[in-house]
Amino acid sequence: MDCIFCRIAAGSLPATRILETDDVVAFRDLNPRAPTHVLVIPRLHRASLDALGADEAHLAGALLLATAEVARLEGVADSGYRVVANTGEEGGQTVDHLHFHVLGGRPLGWPPG
Repeated sequence: MDCIFCRIAAGSLPATRILETDDVVAFRDLNPRAPTHVLVIPRLHRASLDALGADEAHLAGALLLATAEVARLEGVADSGYRVVANTGEEGGQTVDHLHFHVLGGRPLGWPPG
């Protein structure tokens, strides 16, 4: 699968990387919605959270642990942050590659705008 996030994960497209592991890449969003806005993606292409299989618990765990590490690295872990995974068109997903948004650095209201 050749999507924009696959190319970022492979290193063929530039991105400001925050964290990399064997399973996960985290990089700054190009259109930030908060002072801290980092995307956490699996290196393997998975279209959405709904596309993860029951046998991919390791990958799901790696993604969640990476989101928490990004919050610590970005200095928002103590003050608070939001993690969002949009899934499908009505869920607001615009790139068909599973990704978590890590947002912080300002008060985040609920429900989101």
